[in-house]
Amino acid sequence: MALPKRPLSCSPKVSQVLECPLVDAVATNLLAPVKTERQILENSMLEDDPNANCAVTPEPRERGPRWGPQHKGAQELANLYSQGKRIQECICVAICLTLMAVNFVFILIHLKVERLSAILVAAFFGILTADFASGFVHWAADTWGSVELPILGKNFLRPFREHHIDPTSITRHDFIETNGDNFMVTIPFLGRMVWDFIVLSEDDVQRKFIWTSYVFLLAIFVAMTNQIHKWSHTYFGLPSWVIFLQEFHVILPRRHHRIHHVAPHETYFCITTGWLNWPLEKLRFWSTLEYLIETTAGHKPRADDLKWAEKRK
Repeated sequence: MALPKRPLSCSPKVSQVLECPLVDAVATNLLAPVKTERQILENSMLEDDPNANCAVTPEPRERGPRWGPQHKGAQELANLYSQGKRIQECICVAICLTLMAVNFVFILIHLKVERLSAILVAAFFGILTADFASGFVHWAADTWGSVELPILGKNFLRPFREHHIDPTSITRHDFIETNGDNFMVTIPFLGRMVWDFIVLSEDDVQRKFIWTSYVFLLAIFVAMTNQIHKWSHTYFGLPSWVIFLQEFHVILPRRHHRIHHVAPHETYFCITTGWLNWPLEKLRFWSTLEYLIETTAGHKPRADDLKWAEKRK
């Protein structure tokens, strides 16, 4: 005699888990957008109109613009860009590009096709490391320190303060001003790679070749991070191949980066590819670091950033 068919259903324990309010809350939190469309419109500058201050709730004119090139704080910060800084950037770009070219030639000379898969894996992790490094440096410079700090403030923190109150200023910077500091960071690592290629034996070069590939791609993407960042703020005239890479999230997409520019600029700090932004946000990585530093050292995050944002008249 055939047994009657029973309808498929979850066991009571499984059903209880699926209906658990805690599970629902976790799922909702994971799926929720980091910033809503309204938050983006109300608390960030329209990228395609540098003089727009707010898309939803325009503020009284007498208070001065919230963002853009007419913001008084942005103008003061832009004027702090010095001739000495320009010379340093020119030198760093020239040295870095030379080292990149030399290392690329050495890599082609020593490349072995049978190791290509391992090299590609190393290159991928180099890009991933560059994305995290961009986030960490961006977070540190956005969140802590002051433009008044000797050497560091005017030369390296100033662009971060300017960028938040005039985000499209980066699109008006040339290649040297955009990339000089990032190129500078890579010079010691690229220089060491050239030295190794020159002095090491072929066996030693091959032994380190996977590591060399990792460092080379890491250096390339670190060097190009601010150029990629500039493209994420450029809404007109981008080459089609750049738009293609943005659309497929190979490099930082424009819409993705808008989330960081929602005041008070406390999330989505990774600006090379942006791949790590969502997981780091869901882990509360940056906010946890800020809490630990604020409770132990007493420094309030983004205090200097807010000071410059308030200089509207």
